[in-house]
Amino acid sequence: MVQWWQCRQPRLRGLVLAGGRSQRMQTDKGQLRYHGLEQREHAAQLLAAVCTDVHVSCRPDQVAELPAGLLPLSDRFLELGPLGGILSALQLDPNAAWLVVACDLPFLSEATLQHLVHNRNSAKVATAFQSPQNEFPEPLITIWEPRSYGTLLRFLGLGYSCPRKALINSDIELLAAPDPTELRNVNTPEEAAVARQELGLGQ
Repeated sequence: MVQWWQCRQPRLRGLVLAGGRSQRMQTDKGQLRYHGLEQREHAAQLLAAVCTDVHVSCRPDQVAELPAGLLPLSDRFLELGPLGGILSALQLDPNAAWLVVACDLPFLSEATLQHLVHNRNSAKVATAFQSPQNEFPEPLITIWEPRSYGTLLRFLGLGYSCPRKALINSDIELLAAPDPTELRNVNTPEEAAVARQELGLGQ
């Protein structure tokens, strides 16, 4: 039976996190190509299948270089890493939920995002996948509900800028990923080379 709160869920918007400095990769991770498109474009396409619209979180200096068709969302909370992008989205539309995906997840599939959305619990602060490495939630493949805005600001006020810490200490829906290998981040040139091989792209 469908619960009343499931019928009144806030609309779901998408956010690609692509504003990092990519220091370990030594080049912009969002511009890498594993699927014929820049990774920030590919992630936006995945999100477009399950969200009403999609924005790309980026630094102000990245806006001009975004591929045509992508909607930029400049960070309004600077020097906070991923948390700054999430808070900027929630500030843009505090009445929407935001499905946030990092740009360094070349193995992520639409099916996994569909699973997350299908099992979304909008009565909680967020719906997240459990990390394949430990029992903690993955904050950068997560649906952040409108109520998460106050939660994240409260943690920021306490000096915590880690979104995972906020999830660990909040009432969330924690899911097992259908295929945990899809949650693998690619952060270094060596990891990118391995990813290309696994995706059948060679070096």
